[in-house]
Amino acid sequence: MKPTRLSSQLSLSVALLGLILVALLSTLAYFSLSRQLDSIAEQSLKDKLQQIRHGMKEVTTHPEVGDQAHNIRDLIKGHDSLSLALYNDSSSPREIMSVGPTLEHLPFFIQNASETIGFEHWRDTQGKQFLTASQLILRKDGSRIRAVLTLERTADQALLRAYVESTLIALPFVLVLIAAGAWWIAHRGLSSLNQFRKVAERVSTQDLSHRLPLDNLPQELRELANGINFMLHRLDSGVQQLSQFSDDLAHELRSPITNLIGKAQVTLSRERPPEEYKLVLENCTEELGRVTRIVSDMLFLAHVSHPAALIPFEPIALHKEAEKVAELFSLTAEEKDIKLNVSGYATINGDRLMVQRAISNLLSNAIRHSPEGSRIDIDIIAGAKNATLAVSNPGTGIPPEHLPKLFERFYRVDRGRSRADGGTGLGLAIVRSIMSLHQGQVGVSSIADQTTVFTLYFPLPQHAIEQACRSVTEETA
Repeated sequence: MKPTRLSSQLSLSVALLGLILVALLSTLAYFSLSRQLDSIAEQSLKDKLQQIRHGMKEVTTHPEVGDQAHNIRDLIKGHDSLSLALYNDSSSPREIMSVGPTLEHLPFFIQNASETIGFEHWRDTQGKQFLTASQLILRKDGSRIRAVLTLERTADQALLRAYVESTLIALPFVLVLIAAGAWWIAHRGLSSLNQFRKVAERVSTQDLSHRLPLDNLPQELRELANGINFMLHRLDSGVQQLSQFSDDLAHELRSPITNLIGKAQVTLSRERPPEEYKLVLENCTEELGRVTRIVSDMLFLAHVSHPAALIPFEPIALHKEAEKVAELFSLTAEEKDIKLNVSGYATINGDRLMVQRAISNLLSNAIRHSPEGSRIDIDIIAGAKNATLAVSNPGTGIPPEHLPKLFERFYRVDRGRSRADGGTGLGLAIVRSIMSLHQGQVGVSSIADQTTVFTLYFPLPQHAIEQACRSVTEETA
């Protein structure tokens, strides 16, 4: 089944709603017009009865004689839709005057006449609609006459009928006009989606640079376009990083693999003594160890960056973990006569092994780049909302242009030296991933030929924050 167009659905919905509204308004107008015609008819009869009542007060004898009786007839004559019947006030009313066409069903109104004007709507046997007003009129001599004034509503019926017919004739045209207008408005409003389609058709993994223009977009689509542009930006960055990472990984693995192949080919080119074979195997083992470290670091990065399940955190004393790591690197530091100093205290929530890995990566870099006979400080500070662990070491420092890229995978300030030292170029990238997993951050600052400081920012657990707030309150008090 072919899906319907959104513009068609909106047009039909608006057309249906318009039909309902037009029908409702037409019905309300019909009843309002009918009620207004009834009000006009009643007011007309009321005015006529007022004139008749005024004329009857001047009549002292039989109303068929005298000038006033003639005036009463003149009030009715000339109005083909009006008829007047006057009856005496007795138990058996007798007609004493009649003007206009003779009507049936009048005895009922004659018997129910009272001093106040009463109105009755009725139809005759032919279906014609009438409005009858009846009232007892007091004459000058004290006698009473029953006046029955009837208005034929044929003209009003014809007007209402014409209104209904004209409404039914005009309704299809109004409906078509509403549908056409709704389709035009919907089509124009959805025309901006064509830009979305055009951009989506041009986007591919090879080209993610296209963006949706925000000019002349309605607010709702502007927010959607902003979201899509932001998504494309992230995808573009991710694809570029993945491409760069693939290039870097291939480059990192190419060197040891090329060395292994070259050494094997040279060794096998001729017969050699066992000592040379042993030396070549030792070199190959060293290169394979480097490849193993790269693969292990890659697997660890994948585990940290995209954990399969939520890693359970536990309270960790940062100073204890820092002391353990410092103890592990103590022999390496002694070889360069470097002193390791740990100070401060803080408790965080985290994964113990990952925190140790982050500290060890920073301390390893600090020892590698510190001059002999220097000191490396590990300072731990518990702040109001987070705990910091800073590893500072003296040295040549890091040029400012390299600082923003230090935590990228396989990035090296001095590529040749890092490979010679056995580094994989993934240590700082692992630190950043570990801190992201702990909802923290890592930062770096460096002054040329002075000090380089790497700082880990851990968010404090809630109870530690509350305790720190209470301590500040007590000190203030």
